[in-house]
This record gives sequence, structure tokens and C-alpha cells, in this order.
Amino acid sequence: MALAGAALAGCTFTPAYAPGGPAEALQGAVRVDSPDTKNGFDLVERLEERLGRPTDPRFKLAYQIKTDRIGVGVTTGNAITRYHLRGRVDWRLTDMAGGSVTEGVAEGFTAWSATGSTVSGLAAEEDAGYRLMRILADQIVTRLLASVGHAP
Repeated sequence: MALAGAALAGCTFTPAYAPGGPAEALQGAVRVDSPDTKNGFDLVERLEERLGRPTDPRFKLAYQIKTDRIGVGVTTGNAITRYHLRGRVDWRLTDMAGGSVTEGVAEGFTAWSATGSTVSGLAAEEDAGYRLMRILADQIVTRLLASVGHAP
């Protein structure tokens, strides 16, 4: 056990949420572009949950969302019973003082069943969109923490 502790003492691993870690550098420092769609609102909401609302923004996060709804479950009567919602967010973090810091792509999917009533199907579709934006926002934050953690 003592040897394992000694081996870890020499590494440069720093927990992301530890004092002085990468999360601290981003907390309240990222201004995300204003949303103009429901998906954008859900994405920004989750990003601000994870990174904090900007109090003294040093960085600007721009994003572009693309989603595709795909019918995947089809009955013999050609009725679609299940959908996948694929999403992609192209994003770029820039330093407000000028210059790109990092950029990337977040991709994911969710699904929902369309076998209930019209109202339940619409509610399930809306929930799938909400879940997808949270998944994509979490991917973006993970990438940001990794990028800032490796910045000189």
C-alpha cells in the first residue's frame, strides 16, 4: 500500500474538482452563446449547471446544434413505434482576450417509444431532446476540463 502511494505521489494527476484543479479555472469564467431554440436552452442550462453562471467571463463558448429524428421500430403496417434522436454539437472555446483555446464535437443519441397516445408521444420526444442536450453538454464539459487541465 505504501508503494502505491509513493508511485502516485510522483505523478502529475490533479483531480478536476480539487482546489486549484481545472474545474476551478472554468467555474464562472465561461460565457456560453445565448440559446435561440429549446435544444439550445437545454444545452446552455446544463453547461451553466456544470460550469457556473458567468460572473467574470474569461472565455466564450460558441456552439452549433444539429439533431436528426430517425424512425427505428416499424410495424408490419408501416407504423413507427420507436425513434432515435441523434445529436451533434460543434463547439469552440475562445479566450475573450483573443485566440482559440480549444474546439470539438460532441455526439450522442437518445430514444423514445411512440406506442402511446399522441400526448405521451410528444412528451416522450421532448424528454428525449432534453436528455440528449444534457448528454452533449456533459461531453463538452469533460472535454473542456481535460483541455484546460493540459494547458501550460
